[in-house]
Amino acid sequence: MSEEIFLAREVDYFYPGGLRALSGINFSVKRGESVAVLGANASGKSTILHLLDGLYFPTGGELRAFGAVLSERNVEAGPFAREFRKQVGFLFQNSEAQLFCATVEEEVGFGPRQLRLPASEVKKRVDDTLRLFEIEALRSRSPQSLSGGEKKKVALAGIISCGPSVVLMDEPSAGLDPRTQAWLAEFVGALRRSGVSLIIASHDLSFVAEICERALVLSEDHRLIFDGGTREALNNLELLLLANLIHAHAHVHEGKVHIHAHLHEIWHEHAHRHEGNSK
Repeated sequence: MSEEIFLAREVDYFYPGGLRALSGINFSVKRGESVAVLGANASGKSTILHLLDGLYFPTGGELRAFGAVLSERNVEAGPFAREFRKQVGFLFQNSEAQLFCATVEEEVGFGPRQLRLPASEVKKRVDDTLRLFEIEALRSRSPQSLSGGEKKKVALAGIISCGPSVVLMDEPSAGLDPRTQAWLAEFVGALRRSGVSLIIASHDLSFVAEICERALVLSEDHRLIFDGGTREALNNLELLLLANLIHAHAHVHEGKVHIHAHLHEIWHEHAHRHEGNSK
């Protein structure tokens, strides 16, 4: 039986001022799972990721990670805090927000240095990660001078250099050019196949269809209304309409949402596209 890495029980979250972001959320995530968190804008997708990363804490209910309560005290100090930060990485929607070092090399090495690894191990991880991401030529560049796609790669490289077992991603494909989107889908797919647990909040139904085996769908009133297979979720037009994920006359084809006069089965279109590409 797979190890349970996250467990949410009746989790509520209110922003300062009383604005509700989540209402009575229940779910668990087992090691090695790839989970999409789907929902309309302001449904609570990003809030779930911030809670799972220990950046926010529930205002009601309980959230556990690796068997321990995700509380401010546990996340900020002690053996659990060090191990948690080693195991869990978070790719923000705005990659620039997590890039603050003077060079790409320093950025990729920042996490391993915080883990107090020997200098020789930090250097090895930096060199290996730059090579893996094919960004060696950017080593001495300032992250702020890079393109959006390059910033995304550097931010993700900084996470991977720590060797996490869990990667959280907030709208990872947003704002990327087609080439970088294709690279990202291939890389994240490789992470999944290597056993890394993935939890991805996204509006991009085609992206999560390729990557995630399971979907959590949030309603616009911040409740969890579906927890099951991604194929089942993307075939359920009533669910997608209820969650405001698609227009009534939309379908996904060639990675884009198209408007037509009839309803279409999203997963069928996705599967048909990949069958065609494999011929």
